[in-house]
Amino acid sequence: MTGLPGLPGVGGAAGPGWVVPDLRDPVRTIGRRTIDFEHRIAVMAIVNRTPDSFHDRGATFELDRAVEAAVRAAEQGADWVDIGGVKFAPGPELPAADEVDRVVPVVEQLAQQSDVTISVDTFRPEVAAAAIAAGASVVNDTTGLSDPRMAAVVADSEATIVITHSLAEPRRPLEAPPQYDDVTASVVGFLRERVDRALAAGVPESRIVVDPGHDLNKNTVHTLELTRRLPEVVALGYPVLAAVSNKDFVGESLGRPRGERLAGSLAVATVSAMLGARIVRMHDVAESVDAMRMVEATLGWRAPVESRHNT
Repeated sequence: MTGLPGLPGVGGAAGPGWVVPDLRDPVRTIGRRTIDFEHRIAVMAIVNRTPDSFHDRGATFELDRAVEAAVRAAEQGADWVDIGGVKFAPGPELPAADEVDRVVPVVEQLAQQSDVTISVDTFRPEVAAAAIAAGASVVNDTTGLSDPRMAAVVADSEATIVITHSLAEPRRPLEAPPQYDDVTASVVGFLRERVDRALAAGVPESRIVVDPGHDLNKNTVHTLELTRRLPEVVALGYPVLAAVSNKDFVGESLGRPRGERLAGSLAVATVSAMLGARIVRMHDVAESVDAMRMVEATLGWRAPVESRHNT
């Protein structure tokens, strides 16, 4: 396997434009599932128990609907279900106890009904601790360890941490539109510093995932460039999560409103996987699972379900 010029830490390519990352600890046991990130693109389903989520607009805010959506995602083939109680975007403050009340019952019921990997989307250490105790095995912190106590909570557990690039204070807007001299270099530097913070707190390398933060405090041009240069993030050596589903950069690239971004989302998830991402965070589970399983089949990582054509 030959290395890719100018991309230290990226092991090589499976074909033209197919980046194969050189991962630390590629085979990971996360919760009750083991995932080989050298041969698997994990699909992370999204269940938001919020009344104001940007995509589903509160469709799974009620507890029974949230649990049903989570179980259905697992049945549709999701490797991972991400449960959130507070959206990333600016909005009114929600007490931590209320966030716990939103996410923990979903985690508990999903853990009873499925062996799917469960993550909690939160920036609060106390919410993370409660979710881990309830059965979550991943903390998805979209503020990139903005609260230094989060690393300690993860270190004291068996949980994996997803460290995401973003700039704003939690639930607060940036004071001005985001500007970067070099968006990808800035993201990589941020992630490297926050990974070091996690390691210093005692989180092992085998329990770290990184996320460049598509659209988080970035405009569409920033996010498209970051996606094209995803191998530079992959070169950090940790599994990369690409949270691309139905984002505004997809809508603005295509001129599509919310509700009409599935094709664009699948396209950019596929591009991200080919450029080295190993987890894609998606709303439309069945379609996304098919897309990623097709990527795996094309790369030769999995056999076709059947092979009868012209035989």
